[in-house]
Amino acid sequence: MSKPRVAVVFGGRNSEHAVSLMGAGSVLDAIDRSKYEVIPIGIAQDGRWVLAASGQRFAIEGGELPSVDSSGAALALPSGSSSLVAYDPGSIPVELGSVDVVFPVMHGPFAEDGTIQGLLEMAGVRYVGSGVLASAVGMDKAHMKTVMAAAGLPTGRYVVVRDRDWRLNRELVLKEAEELGWPVFVKPARAGSSQGISKAGDRGQLEEAVEFARQHDPKVLIEAAIEGREIECAVLESFGDEPAAASLPGEVKVEGGQEFFDFEAKYYPDQMSLTVPADIPAETAEELRAMAVRAFEALDCEGLARVDFFYTPEGNLVFNEINTMPGFTSLSVAPQLWAATGMPYPQLVDRLIQLALSRSPGLR
Repeated sequence: MSKPRVAVVFGGRNSEHAVSLMGAGSVLDAIDRSKYEVIPIGIAQDGRWVLAASGQRFAIEGGELPSVDSSGAALALPSGSSSLVAYDPGSIPVELGSVDVVFPVMHGPFAEDGTIQGLLEMAGVRYVGSGVLASAVGMDKAHMKTVMAAAGLPTGRYVVVRDRDWRLNRELVLKEAEELGWPVFVKPARAGSSQGISKAGDRGQLEEAVEFARQHDPKVLIEAAIEGREIECAVLESFGDEPAAASLPGEVKVEGGQEFFDFEAKYYPDQMSLTVPADIPAETAEELRAMAVRAFEALDCEGLARVDFFYTPEGNLVFNEINTMPGFTSLSVAPQLWAATGMPYPQLVDRLIQLALSRSPGLR
């Protein structure tokens, strides 16, 4: 029997393009080639889909971030078909055959936000991770917090700044933000990998922070600072009717003088440390794992997610955010949490592919 064909898709038209490549490089290294046939597919910054070139770089080298090498053969996914066709200039299209599952190692807008999930749903192709709604709501931090509050999870105070609000009612926005107290954290509502986030301690810094966030997204979130340790938990879908499983919780600490968990802390060496299991009381750890599963189920997530909390000095847990396609290099937080829980990275990758293969295309 032929091996299942797995298309690993990476890149995309957003500021998290490089992060996607770093994760895809780890996934491609981890997939068992004796078990699966693998097709690496990049989406360039201009939106072109290409077969990965043989020299495609996936890691940061010399401080330079990787990007999709668009010299590979261009691709098209015909409507209503799970067949990929490669097009080389001046040549006849080459039929690559049927793809059994897509592993979209992609982050941010036009990718993790339900966009690529919708495309794959329309084509009737199985894929790793959450569906359109969970991906879209999980990407939009404002709607995400609304859903989590409705699910009974404690959340911090925040102000949503839409493009029209900032252009026409800036003074009102600034007053509402000031009521949160200083400092505040300002972030794009629909971006990840800590892109566009900054801390503001007064009105002047706040205006600068909002403008910085708006470079990534016209919709911005201003959050009250929460005193507490950052504790994260990974959640994984189970087979059949079994409930989702939560990893051991881990504590993230920023090193190297960074004030908060920004892009450099996440993706450059020696900027972040992770302690698993987190040094918190056993009953708190179990409560946090249960809350992480509740967040996963509140969004109808599939595949995997990482759920982040603050653990306050008073011993309370406050939901921060859920990420439906978390950073996925072998050294990223979610894979490290699962490795410490007893599921090494190659096994985690295989589990996600098998979950996707077991899923029925269409409404579930």
